[in-house]
Amino acid sequence: QVQLVESGGGLVQAGGSLRLSCAASGRTFSSYAMGWFRQAPGKEREFVAAISWSGSGTKYADSVKGRFTISRDNAKNTVYLQLDSLKREDTAVYYCAATSRLVALTTVGYDYWGQGTQVTVSS
Repeated sequence: QVQLVESGGGLVQAGGSLRLSCAASGRTFSSYAMGWFRQAPGKEREFVAAISWSGSGTKYADSVKGRFTISRDNAKNTVYLQLDSLKREDTAVYYCAATSRLVALTTVGYDYWGQGTQVTVSS
């Protein structure tokens, strides 16, 4: 129903920036709220940011608030995550997810997941 493919990850120095993209297939993309999660080795997947189906509402984890920005372009079936002022602790695999709920802040609230893209921040 919804296929998600992340891209844009890579290796950056602390203080640098990246922009992650999540391309969705299908023509019902605008009906889904979207979220970004991340998972570091040996740790549970954690919430990073979410955006409503209309793009008018956003939420962020306290750890990334003021540094990361989530946005979406429904015409392009794409959601973005702009990562600025990156820190070593931001190193993780970042996952894009879609939910039929109006808002979801936990992994169980999401219906579809991408395969993830690696973000590595060096000192």
